[in-house]
Amino acid sequence: MTKLTKRQKEYQKLVDENKVYALEEAVSLLKKVPHAKFDETVEVAFKLNADPKQSDQMIRGTVGLPHGTGKNVKVLVLCKGEGATAAKEAGADYVGSSDLIQKIISGWIDFDVVISAPDMMREVGKLGRVLGPRGLMPNPKTGTVTNDLAGAVRESKAGRIEFKLDKLGNINVGVGKISFEEKNICDNASVVIKAINKARPHGIKGKYIKNIAIAITMGPGIRLDLVKLGTT
Repeated sequence: MTKLTKRQKEYQKLVDENKVYALEEAVSLLKKVPHAKFDETVEVAFKLNADPKQSDQMIRGTVGLPHGTGKNVKVLVLCKGEGATAAKEAGADYVGSSDLIQKIISGWIDFDVVISAPDMMREVGKLGRVLGPRGLMPNPKTGTVTNDLAGAVRESKAGRIEFKLDKLGNINVGVGKISFEEKNICDNASVVIKAINKARPHGIKGKYIKNIAIAITMGPGIRLDLVKLGTT
């Protein structure tokens, strides 16, 4: 029998693994459970009735968190001409074209978001093997291929995040830090839950969301009450 750590024992005293909780109650419990020595990320995990192998069941999109992510997002913009000036003024950390593409091909990946002007995409295609596996490849569906570079930079800096179905039919999204106020965590989580619920593909029949759990980086998930969340 595996011996529980002191932290796990404290967690079990507070959280009933056989119960589902309202979002506000779950977040309150996350605040009370033992925490690591760093500012842990609060994550929402979705188990969906979706088959990622079916093209009509793919789930992907972006959503803006009203209270941000709690991290300094490094934004890279690939563009030429006047767009470069606009991107820099909007707060982009790195702006360039062929020079940055070559740097990335050489192994540099010190950024969190990549935004591209449409006329750069032929060259950006060279980065598929580097950016694709990391979920960083610019895509029109997520607003990262656009002529409005300044707007995309501001949204990314303010807390726009991307969600995508993984190979196991799950979606995991960070919704802030445990140091956030409870209300702000709830606001961010609610926006994400509504966005993923709304993103239900037409190809899915029957129940869409199997379960949702919320957790901190180093802790087990607390299952949420789907009925109170109004999910389908």
